[in-house]
Amino acid sequence: MNNALSRRKVLGGIAATVVGWSVANQSWATAAEVDAGHHFDVRQVPALDGTLTTSATDLDRFRQDFGRLKPSAPWAVLRPGSDQDIVKMVNYARTNKLKIAVNGQGGTGDDMESHSVYGQAAVPQGGISIDARAMSKILSINSTNAVVEAGVTWGQLTDAALKVGKTPPALPDYLHLSIGGTVSIGGIGGTVQKFGLLADTVHSMDVVTGTGELVTVSASARPDLFHSILSGGGQTAIILRAKVKLAPAPQRSVVFSLFYDDLATYLADGEKVMAENRFHIQAGEMLRRADDTGWRYKMEVAANYSGTAVPDRAALLAGLRDNRAQAVIEDVAYRDYMFRLDGYEVYLKETGHWYQPKPWLSLFLPASKTKAFMQMVEQELTAGDLGGGFLLFYPYYTGKITRPLAVQPNESVGYLFDLLRFPDPGDPNISQMLEQNRRLYDKAVALGAKRYLVGAIPRMTQADWRTHFGYRWEELCRAKRRYDPANILTPGQGFFG
Repeated sequence: MNNALSRRKVLGGIAATVVGWSVANQSWATAAEVDAGHHFDVRQVPALDGTLTTSATDLDRFRQDFGRLKPSAPWAVLRPGSDQDIVKMVNYARTNKLKIAVNGQGGTGDDMESHSVYGQAAVPQGGISIDARAMSKILSINSTNAVVEAGVTWGQLTDAALKVGKTPPALPDYLHLSIGGTVSIGGIGGTVQKFGLLADTVHSMDVVTGTGELVTVSASARPDLFHSILSGGGQTAIILRAKVKLAPAPQRSVVFSLFYDDLATYLADGEKVMAENRFHIQAGEMLRRADDTGWRYKMEVAANYSGTAVPDRAALLAGLRDNRAQAVIEDVAYRDYMFRLDGYEVYLKETGHWYQPKPWLSLFLPASKTKAFMQMVEQELTAGDLGGGFLLFYPYYTGKITRPLAVQPNESVGYLFDLLRFPDPGDPNISQMLEQNRRLYDKAVALGAKRYLVGAIPRMTQADWRTHFGYRWEELCRAKRRYDPANILTPGQGFFG
């Protein structure tokens, strides 16, 4: 290798440290190492508008995700400066048999990291992580939709949309997540009963496939690729931009927290208010009783309004069998309610829970088997299994979820079961929690449940994934063969080994 390569400026006008992949050494090669004769057969990195780095400081943020259970081992981080940077590096990865995945890097303050919890965005040694923060521009907002780069968070879009009286109709509970990463796994929140998953609100996307093709996709343009991307776990393409729905934003929300000591009553009331379309937002959770003697349930529902059109509280609660003495009713600004978890994030960071390993488990349960499953869960879980976390649990209509790979129980009503553990600092039982996740998952699947693609379930095999996707498995395999035949994209999902 001559000195011209070591002096070459390939990364956005910055003198390059990384000059290429050493096939002989199976590692990235720097100019200094090449000049010293430490690397041979170096495949030169293409000229980029952005940057490719292997510095320890840059890599540290990509070595673990929010779950802190499975380390990543990227040897390079791409901060793209253009669409063509991603096209070039996908082609480079394919040619050199390297893995590549987008890393959402959401969060607040300096706590920016991938919000997968079990290595879903990880790459193995030698792999390339794409820093989604380099793709974080809101490109346009109008009365019906917004066009955003994949690294924009739902919080950023919500604030920008509210300035013109709009809001995304479906939002996650925690808004500081990248839009590209969220829709690639589905994305769920308390409006799922009306709008489905966040992925259901996507009109179209600009993507780069695993074969290096830059293409715009929608339900009518390349529909097989479009549907393989939304809720497909990043297996066929990298999302660059998405066009997502917007709706008129309310000004305020009346939020009702209704508490139940009886599971059957909670289930009946939850399905009643959903069927009668009483509220704009409907969520809920299983939580510990104040005296620590067992579990109870909270239905959290909200009616939105603007101006003087204040909702009739008595009518909204009519016929429900909650304990009114325990009910909590608040009238809050719509934005405050959408960002309600920000304060809890501060608390979890102050107590140290935020920085613990997080063995989460997320499932979609069939309504007919939900009571039996939750009765078993009540016996299985302890307060220590939650730590500082919570267990979201509420109904939705499976027919509102239209993306084919967001597979659902074979019933009209499903229940989200979202065990979001934040273990107590120093808790030694992480491995036991993971094994508990596996037991609960197997029992749920036997009842007809499906998993959500977040979560930490050990020993998932391809047979497990085939069972999960059912008849959609062959569709995913066909799309994988067509759009990522070299199997370089998002290996952390583990679908294809």
